[in-house]
Amino acid sequence: MFKRLFGKKQEIVKTIELKAFASGNIVPIENVPDPVFSQKLMGDGIAILPDEGIFVAPVDGEIIQVFPTKHAVGIKAMNGTEILIHIGLETVSMNGEGFTSHVKEGEKVKSGDILVTVDLEKVKENAKSIVSPIIIMDPENMESIDKPILSGKVLANKEVILLATVK
Repeated sequence: MFKRLFGKKQEIVKTIELKAFASGNIVPIENVPDPVFSQKLMGDGIAILPDEGIFVAPVDGEIIQVFPTKHAVGIKAMNGTEILIHIGLETVSMNGEGFTSHVKEGEKVKSGDILVTVDLEKVKENAKSIVSPIIIMDPENMESIDKPILSGKVLANKEVILLATVK
């Protein structure tokens, strides 16, 4: 009874804002030069052609996966949305060379926390592209995925590049 009178109901936020995870130019997901991403086989999202090798958390959440090769990080946002940041294309073959992870699985992160730093020159030399997608991995649980910025320059942790609303 007291809980009902005095307890605060914790509201689950349905819509989360994902900020730019790197500074650079926005690339529509359909224009990413890799069919896995451009055809949305893993989910929907957007990409950034980064200016520098610092990749930050786009949202508050928990790290659910850091690939052994450090080229990709999975985050579960507070509303349950599962997000993948994939740094460059065909970077898995670099076996982590040039990548430094600053987080580990199970760690809580805040928007703007540094996830991975990368030697972009090394990626340019050894991978297909430095274009880096961010993907909503569970589109079946989404009511909507909105993309407020479809082109132009963004700064890490400044502009909102995706809005994800759960069902």
